[in-house]
Amino acid sequence: MPLVVLAVDDEPPALDELAYLLGRQPEVDEVFTAGDATHALRELSERRIDALFLDINMPGLSGLELAGVLRKYAEPPGVVFVTAHEDKAVDAFDVGAVDYLLKPLREQRLAQAISRLTAARDSAQQRPPEGPSRPSTSDEVIPVELSGVTSLVRRDSISWVEAVGDYARLHSDSGSHLVRIPLSTLATRWQDHGFQRVHRSYLVAVRMITGLRAKGSSTVVCVRANGASEAVELPVSRRQLRELKDLLVRDPMRQIRADSET
Repeated sequence: MPLVVLAVDDEPPALDELAYLLGRQPEVDEVFTAGDATHALRELSERRIDALFLDINMPGLSGLELAGVLRKYAEPPGVVFVTAHEDKAVDAFDVGAVDYLLKPLREQRLAQAISRLTAARDSAQQRPPEGPSRPSTSDEVIPVELSGVTSLVRRDSISWVEAVGDYARLHSDSGSHLVRIPLSTLATRWQDHGFQRVHRSYLVAVRMITGLRAKGSSTVVCVRANGASEAVELPVSRRQLRELKDLLVRDPMRQIRADSET
Protein backbone atom coordinates (compact mmCIF):
# COMPACT_ATOMS: atom_id res chain seq x y z
CA MET A 1 0.00 0.00 0.00
CA PRO A 2 1.43 3.43 -0.94
CA LEU A 3 2.53 5.72 1.87
CA VAL A 4 0.74 8.82 3.13
CA VAL A 5 3.48 11.15 4.35
CA LEU A 6 3.71 14.43 6.24
CA ALA A 7 6.60 16.81 5.53
CA VAL A 8 7.46 19.17 8.40
CA ASP A 9 9.83 22.15 8.07
CA ASP A 10 9.57 25.73 9.31
CA GLU A 11 11.30 27.15 6.21
CA PRO A 12 8.75 27.41 3.35
CA PRO A 13 11.26 26.97 0.46
CA ALA A 14 12.72 23.85 2.08
CA LEU A 15 9.23 22.52 2.82
CA ASP A 16 8.08 23.09 -0.75
CA GLU A 17 11.14 21.30 -2.15
CA LEU A 18 10.72 18.36 0.24
CA ALA A 19 7.03 18.00 -0.63
CA TYR A 20 7.84 18.16 -4.35
CA LEU A 21 10.53 15.49 -4.11
CA LEU A 22 8.32 13.23 -1.99
CA GLY A 23 5.50 13.59 -4.49
CA ARG A 24 7.78 12.24 -7.22
CA GLN A 25 8.36 8.98 -5.36
CA PRO A 26 6.21 6.13 -6.77
CA GLU A 27 5.70 4.60 -3.29
CA VAL A 28 4.16 7.84 -1.98
CA ASP A 29 0.41 8.25 -2.40
CA GLU A 30 -0.22 11.62 -0.73
CA VAL A 31 1.96 14.36 0.75
CA PHE A 32 0.73 16.76 3.44
CA THR A 33 2.78 19.60 4.88
CA ALA A 34 3.17 21.41 8.20
CA GLY A 35 5.32 24.38 9.15
CA ASP A 36 5.91 23.36 12.77
CA ALA A 37 5.28 20.62 15.32
CA THR A 38 1.94 22.08 16.41
CA HIS A 39 0.51 21.88 12.91
CA ALA A 40 2.06 18.45 12.47
CA LEU A 41 0.20 17.14 15.51
CA ARG A 42 -3.02 18.60 14.15
CA GLU A 43 -2.51 16.79 10.86
CA LEU A 44 -1.83 13.56 12.73
CA SER A 45 -5.06 13.97 14.68
CA GLU A 46 -7.14 14.51 11.54
CA ARG A 47 -5.89 11.85 9.14
CA ARG A 48 -3.88 8.66 8.83
CA ILE A 49 -0.17 9.40 8.36
CA ASP A 50 2.26 6.57 7.64
CA ALA A 51 5.48 8.54 7.87
CA LEU A 52 6.90 11.95 8.80
CA PHE A 53 9.86 13.69 7.18
CA LEU A 54 11.01 16.04 9.92
CA ASP A 55 13.36 18.97 10.17
CA ILE A 56 15.18 18.99 13.51
CA ASN A 57 15.53 22.69 14.37
CA MET A 58 12.06 24.24 14.52
CA PRO A 59 10.42 26.86 16.78
CA GLY A 60 8.40 25.47 19.66
CA LEU A 61 8.82 21.71 19.77
CA SER A 62 11.89 20.57 17.87
CA GLY A 63 11.78 17.64 15.48
CA LEU A 64 13.48 15.46 18.08
CA GLU A 65 10.90 16.41 20.72
CA LEU A 66 8.05 15.74 18.31
CA ALA A 67 9.49 12.32 17.48
CA GLY A 68 9.64 11.60 21.22
CA VAL A 69 5.92 12.38 21.51
CA LEU A 70 5.12 10.10 18.57
CA ARG A 71 6.86 7.15 20.26
CA LYS A 72 4.07 7.16 22.85
CA TYR A 73 1.46 6.38 20.18
CA ALA A 74 0.22 2.80 20.06
CA GLU A 75 0.88 2.77 16.29
CA PRO A 76 3.45 5.53 15.69
CA PRO A 77 4.22 6.65 12.13
CA GLY A 78 7.70 6.12 10.77
CA VAL A 79 10.07 9.07 11.16
CA VAL A 80 12.81 10.26 8.81
CA PHE A 81 14.83 13.32 9.77
CA VAL A 82 15.79 15.78 7.04
CA THR A 83 18.35 18.28 8.31
CA ALA A 84 21.51 20.22 7.56
CA HIS A 85 23.05 19.18 10.88
CA GLU A 86 25.28 16.12 10.82
CA ASP A 87 25.80 16.04 14.58
CA LYS A 88 22.23 15.01 15.51
CA ALA A 89 22.21 11.54 14.00
CA VAL A 90 22.76 9.71 17.29
CA ASP A 91 19.93 11.63 18.94
CA ALA A 92 17.70 10.94 15.94
CA PHE A 93 18.12 7.18 16.12
CA ASP A 94 17.68 7.29 19.91
CA VAL A 95 14.09 8.42 19.30
CA GLY A 96 13.46 5.62 16.80
CA ALA A 97 14.12 7.33 13.46
CA VAL A 98 14.04 5.05 10.43
CA ASP A 99 16.54 7.20 8.51
CA TYR A 100 18.51 10.46 8.64
CA LEU A 101 18.90 12.56 5.51
CA LEU A 102 21.19 15.54 5.04
CA LYS A 103 20.27 18.63 3.06
CA PRO A 104 20.46 19.27 0.16
CA LEU A 105 18.40 16.21 -0.65
CA ARG A 106 19.22 13.76 -3.41
CA GLU A 107 16.34 11.85 -4.96
CA GLN A 108 18.23 8.56 -4.90
CA ARG A 109 18.90 8.91 -1.18
CA LEU A 110 15.28 9.88 -0.59
CA ALA A 111 14.16 6.76 -2.43
CA GLN A 112 16.29 4.66 -0.06
CA ALA A 113 14.57 6.25 2.92
CA ILE A 114 11.15 5.51 1.41
CA SER A 115 12.17 1.87 0.90
CA ARG A 116 13.24 1.62 4.54
CA LEU A 117 9.93 3.10 5.69
CA THR A 118 7.98 0.63 3.57
CA ALA A 119 10.03 -2.29 4.89
CA ALA A 120 9.56 -1.14 8.50
CA ARG A 121 5.80 -0.77 8.03
CA ASP A 122 5.46 -4.20 6.39
CA SER A 123 7.49 -5.79 9.19
CA ALA A 124 5.31 -4.17 11.85
CA GLN A 125 2.13 -5.38 10.13
CA GLN A 126 3.39 -8.95 10.08
CA ARG A 127 4.09 -9.01 13.82
CA PRO A 128 1.26 -10.37 16.00
CA PRO A 129 -0.49 -7.62 17.98
CA GLU A 130 0.71 -7.19 21.56
CA GLY A 131 -2.44 -5.52 22.83
CA PRO A 132 -5.27 -3.20 21.85
CA SER A 133 -4.64 -1.42 18.56
CA ARG A 134 -6.04 1.85 19.80
CA PRO A 135 -3.95 4.22 21.95
CA SER A 136 -4.54 4.04 25.68
CA THR A 137 -6.30 6.90 27.43
CA SER A 138 -3.04 8.66 28.27
CA ASP A 139 -1.48 8.30 24.81
CA GLU A 140 -2.93 11.28 23.00
CA VAL A 141 -1.67 14.79 23.54
CA ILE A 142 -3.20 17.97 22.13
CA PRO A 143 -0.97 20.91 21.16
CA VAL A 144 -2.13 24.26 22.52
CA GLU A 145 -0.63 27.69 22.02
CA LEU A 146 -0.47 30.53 24.53
CA SER A 147 1.49 33.73 23.89
CA GLY A 148 3.49 32.04 21.16
CA VAL A 149 4.47 29.07 23.35
CA THR A 150 3.34 25.56 22.41
CA SER A 151 2.36 23.20 25.22
CA LEU A 152 0.99 19.68 25.17
CA VAL A 153 -2.19 18.83 27.07
CA ARG A 154 -2.76 15.15 27.87
CA ARG A 155 -6.20 13.81 27.06
CA ASP A 156 -6.44 12.12 30.47
CA SER A 157 -6.07 15.54 32.16
CA ILE A 158 -9.25 16.87 30.51
CA SER A 159 -12.55 16.95 32.43
CA TRP A 160 -14.83 18.37 29.76
CA VAL A 161 -14.80 20.08 26.39
CA GLU A 162 -16.95 22.98 25.25
CA ALA A 163 -17.82 23.86 21.64
CA VAL A 164 -16.87 27.37 20.55
CA GLY A 165 -17.95 27.60 16.93
CA ASP A 166 -15.45 25.61 14.86
CA TYR A 167 -13.12 25.54 17.87
CA ALA A 168 -13.21 23.63 21.14
CA ARG A 169 -12.24 24.75 24.63
CA LEU A 170 -10.49 22.06 26.67
CA HIS A 171 -10.99 22.25 30.43
CA SER A 172 -8.05 20.46 32.02
CA ASP A 173 -5.99 20.46 35.19
CA SER A 174 -3.69 23.03 33.55
CA GLY A 175 -6.54 25.45 32.82
CA SER A 176 -8.74 26.03 29.77
CA HIS A 177 -7.28 25.99 26.26
CA LEU A 178 -8.88 26.95 22.95
CA VAL A 179 -7.93 24.64 20.08
CA ARG A 180 -8.88 24.68 16.42
CA ILE A 181 -10.61 21.30 16.45
CA PRO A 182 -14.42 20.96 16.17
CA LEU A 183 -16.15 19.30 19.11
CA SER A 184 -17.69 16.74 16.73
CA THR A 185 -14.19 15.61 15.71
CA LEU A 186 -13.09 15.12 19.31
CA ALA A 187 -16.32 13.30 20.15
CA THR A 188 -15.69 10.78 17.36
CA ARG A 189 -12.00 10.32 18.16
CA TRP A 190 -12.51 9.96 21.91
CA GLN A 191 -15.71 7.92 22.08
CA ASP A 192 -13.70 4.76 22.89
CA HIS A 193 -11.53 6.54 25.43
CA GLY A 194 -14.01 7.40 28.16
CA PHE A 195 -15.60 10.57 26.74
CA GLN A 196 -19.33 11.00 26.17
CA ARG A 197 -21.24 13.63 24.21
CA VAL A 198 -23.95 14.96 26.53
CA HIS A 199 -25.09 17.95 24.49
CA ARG A 200 -24.35 19.45 21.10
CA SER A 201 -22.02 21.85 22.91
CA TYR A 202 -20.42 19.58 25.52
CA LEU A 203 -18.25 16.48 25.73
CA VAL A 204 -17.36 15.07 29.15
CA ALA A 205 -14.92 12.57 30.63
CA VAL A 206 -17.13 9.86 32.13
CA ARG A 207 -14.68 9.22 34.97
CA MET A 208 -15.19 12.83 36.12
CA ILE A 209 -19.01 12.58 36.38
CA THR A 210 -20.30 12.81 39.93
CA GLY A 211 -24.03 12.75 39.26
CA LEU A 212 -27.11 13.60 37.24
CA ARG A 213 -29.91 15.78 38.58
CA ALA A 214 -33.03 17.53 37.48
CA LYS A 215 -32.90 21.29 37.14
CA GLY A 216 -36.30 22.71 36.35
CA SER A 217 -37.62 20.91 33.29
CA SER A 218 -34.16 19.84 32.15
CA THR A 219 -31.29 17.64 33.36
CA VAL A 220 -27.72 18.54 34.16
CA VAL A 221 -24.64 16.37 34.58
CA CYS A 222 -22.25 17.23 37.40
CA VAL A 223 -18.63 17.03 36.31
CA ARG A 224 -15.70 17.23 38.71
CA ALA A 225 -13.38 19.89 37.31
CA ASN A 226 -9.71 19.29 37.95
CA GLY A 227 -8.45 21.67 40.59
CA ALA A 228 -11.94 22.99 41.43
CA SER A 229 -13.66 22.54 44.79
CA GLU A 230 -17.13 22.19 43.28
CA ALA A 231 -18.46 20.22 40.32
CA VAL A 232 -19.48 22.02 37.15
CA GLU A 233 -23.07 21.58 35.96
CA LEU A 234 -23.49 21.03 32.23
CA PRO A 235 -26.78 20.64 30.35
CA VAL A 236 -27.78 17.24 29.01
CA SER A 237 -29.90 17.13 25.87
CA ARG A 238 -32.96 14.86 25.84
CA ARG A 239 -31.48 12.91 22.95
CA GLN A 240 -28.30 12.16 24.91
CA LEU A 241 -29.89 11.56 28.33
CA ARG A 242 -30.92 7.93 27.88
CA GLU A 243 -27.58 6.97 26.36
CA LEU A 244 -25.74 8.68 29.21
CA LYS A 245 -27.83 6.89 31.84
CA ASP A 246 -27.30 3.53 30.16
CA LEU A 247 -23.57 4.18 30.04
CA LEU A 248 -23.39 4.98 33.74
CA VAL A 249 -25.51 1.95 34.68
CA ARG A 250 -23.32 -0.38 32.61
CA ASP A 251 -20.14 0.82 34.33
CA PRO A 252 -19.86 -1.05 37.66
CA MET A 253 -17.05 1.22 38.83
CA ARG A 254 -19.25 4.33 38.81
CA GLN A 255 -20.98 5.38 41.99
CA ILE A 256 -23.59 7.54 40.28
CA ARG A 257 -27.08 8.17 41.49
CA ALA A 258 -29.32 9.51 38.74
CA ASP A 259 -31.62 11.90 40.56
CA SER A 260 -33.59 12.60 37.41
CA GLU A 261 -35.84 10.01 35.78
CA THR A 262 -36.80 12.20 32.83
